[in-house]
Amino acid sequence: MNDLAAIDWRARFLASGDDADLPIVDAHQHYFDVENHYYPWLNDRPLRPFRYGDYSSICRNFLPADYQRLAGHHRVVQTVVIEGEWDPATPAAELTFVEALAREEASIGAMVAQAWLDRADIGELLRLYGAHPLVRGIRHKPTVTTYEHWRADFVAAGSMRDPRWREGYAQLAQHGLHFELQAPWWHLPEAAELARDFPDVPIVVNHTALPADRSEAGLAGWRDNLALLAREANVVLKISGICIPGQAWPVEANRRVVDDAISIFDVSRCAFASNYPVDGVVNSLSEVFDGFKHLVRSRPRSERLALFHDNARRIYRLA
Repeated sequence: MNDLAAIDWRARFLASGDDADLPIVDAHQHYFDVENHYYPWLNDRPLRPFRYGDYSSICRNFLPADYQRLAGHHRVVQTVVIEGEWDPATPAAELTFVEALAREEASIGAMVAQAWLDRADIGELLRLYGAHPLVRGIRHKPTVTTYEHWRADFVAAGSMRDPRWREGYAQLAQHGLHFELQAPWWHLPEAAELARDFPDVPIVVNHTALPADRSEAGLAGWRDNLALLAREANVVLKISGICIPGQAWPVEANRRVVDDAISIFDVSRCAFASNYPVDGVVNSLSEVFDGFKHLVRSRPRSERLALFHDNARRIYRLA
């Protein structure tokens, strides 16, 4: 990927409109070194329940050379490394790991670090992250529940309505950090409250708010709650993580999800991302990007460029 930086792929794509020239900023990917570091979900056995099923195939190292090999013909010019559920006892150590990778791999443009907003050391950790040139935001997956057990007044320790969790969240703005939200779509009303209560903290929604239930009722609920959250101006959406277990990247099944997500949030507030290597449980990296390209091929060049490149650069303040 390093040699791609020498070419102005943005200008080339605007001139040609050819997908082969389309520059990509992958707004959500991970690097793992399971041989030298501890990731509970990757190293421990038995494996945890997961929306894609058995993920043993990704319980191995995944480093920049692996990403470059799998990117193939796609013009990935920069990536954003998202915390990989590193050992929660030492969250800042993952920054040291990614920082070392970034010294050798110029395509790493930014990082979203792990933080636990309800822990006693959160102030010190956020000061460290806020002062580091690589970090743009943090991710702490809030406590959630199943759709069947969710209620409008849901609150639990570590949830978006937990007062202690919110005390940590309230410190993000002073350190110039945004929040990456990964939660299923039925928890988006809580996220909308969070966005309103802390308007100075940008929220980046991960994985399209997880529309795993592709039934008519499931998609209707996802759309309604996504529209509720989209009313808040400080929220943007990453369109990623929409593989379906047991299927090649399902272009037609994903068409509604992608079209609806863009319609609800607008082109200017969406960015495509691979979620690699996690989505490698189901599909190849090329299949993921080829699928997104196919679904937006009829859109104007400026919109395609925004979805694959420009919006991610703005959201993550990339040089």
